[in-house]
Amino acid sequence: MDQSISQSQHVDLLVLPETNLILVASVIEPLRAANRIAGRALYTWTIFSPDGEAIETKSGIPIPVSGPFRPQRETAPLFVLSSYSWERSATSQLRMLLSQTARHREVMAGIESGSWLLAETSLLDNFSATTHWEDFEDFAAAYPQVTMVRERFVIDGKRITTGGSLPTLDLMLELIRRAHGYSLALEVSRLFIYEQERTRGDLLQVPAIGNMRILDARVGAAVKLMAETVEAPLTLARLARRVGVSARHLQDLFKETMGVAPHEHYLALRLNAARRKVIETRMEFADIAAIAGFNSSSSFSRSYRAHYRESPSETRRRLKLKM
Repeated sequence: MDQSISQSQHVDLLVLPETNLILVASVIEPLRAANRIAGRALYTWTIFSPDGEAIETKSGIPIPVSGPFRPQRETAPLFVLSSYSWERSATSQLRMLLSQTARHREVMAGIESGSWLLAETSLLDNFSATTHWEDFEDFAAAYPQVTMVRERFVIDGKRITTGGSLPTLDLMLELIRRAHGYSLALEVSRLFIYEQERTRGDLLQVPAIGNMRILDARVGAAVKLMAETVEAPLTLARLARRVGVSARHLQDLFKETMGVAPHEHYLALRLNAARRKVIETRMEFADIAAIAGFNSSSSFSRSYRAHYRESPSETRRRLKLKM
């Protein structure tokens, strides 16, 4: 799903009856948030049901759909969402439609129990996959041709699977990161996290990307320190000393836990904080540069353009025109 930031990625969703409302939201809401933060339609989506009727979720709240799932030669990624009783929807017609559309789709994703339907249709044969932890052993026994992995989500080439609602949120953040960069994924993640502890003022809350379940206390402490020192960034050596490890070891821990180097995370925090000020205030860019820890307006503008592919003034002008 690697896309230029100027392009729009369309996604088709096939939602089966008895799907949890939160599972559907875990797919759509990160995409909606990415659009909102970017100020442009990075993602669009269409929701289908097997028969064209509104989906009755387990909470009793129906989800409107665009129509029945009757694919032609669409190439957009297809996400198959299911929570309970997937077997009731696994008709021979639906399995045939999935097999046919798989010839053209760039990606097929089984979201929670949607992985069962893909496996039943032989679309996970010889792929690595995962599913909800409660069903893991049964799934592995039923489909020995699928390599089961105990992960929150698995991306294996043209096949994606997830193990539940929160792992699906993690997946969507990872797909956003791959398509549009670490900074945007980090900012999207911030919208789905509640933190009681805030840094000084309202510049920034301590965020984390969904698959960054920070189990290492030293990395967690470093992330917190970064958030607290946006205006005056610490050197890697000082940051490492404050958390009790060497600079090289902190780099290794960060790469293993967060998937990026410490300076990448630090810069993303600072630029995202700055971008919020660009969008939400009329502050001078020099003042924004200062509170985001940049030595000059020119260095801020260069970093901003490299990350967001437009200058701060272009962001303001574009979003003003849309209002």
